Amino acid sequence: MKNIFIINGHQKYPFSEGKLNASLTAKAEKFFDKQGFQVKKTTMDDTYDVAEEIEKFKWADVVFFQTPINWMGVSWSFKRYIDEVFSMGMMGEMSEGDGRSKDAPKKNYGLGGKLNGKYMMSVTANAPKEAFNNPEEKFFGGMSEDELLRPMHLNFKWFGFKPMPTFMAYDVMKNPEIENDFNRFEEHLHKHFSK
Repeated sequence: MKNIFIINGHQKYPFSEGKLNASLTAKAEKFFDKQGFQVKKTTMDDTYDVAEEIEKFKWADVVFFQTPINWMGVSWSFKRYIDEVFSMGMMGEMSEGDGRSKDAPKKNYGLGGKLNGKYMMSVTANAPKEAFNNPEEKFFGGMSEDELLRPMHLNFKWFGFKPMPTFMAYDVMKNPEIENDFNRFEEHLHKHFSK
């Protein structure tokens, strides 16, 4: 039996209530329930206990997190969650500090992770798909989706988690294709989690 920890990292704004992220989170939870996985969940609207959140990461075989891209990163509330939970987790529960030792103080930075699960990112973005992987697009300059999300990849690598393929819903504010996104999302989950 797989243990899935779902995080909804959306922060509500007057112009973005979080309906799409909530819908994708709900679809993921329904999918995992139907597949027979055990599910625990946290949203940024929840009040949470840091020690309990650390236990969820230790319990999880897979951490699935749903987040919007806010200013090229995750929302403030999700970043605060990461700062609070991950900072305490690196004190021995989720990693041995930053991975370095007294014997090798200049080696193995970031390699002290004690967990061996996987993680999957599902992301909503205002940017169109065409903005990525295209050197002619000046802003990202050929950057891929996962290159933009590299800090989150490194955060999970710090604790020993291995990546699963990322899902992204594009252009969600100006030119949304919600039904198509939902269909692609379902296909993505089935491809990577169906027994």
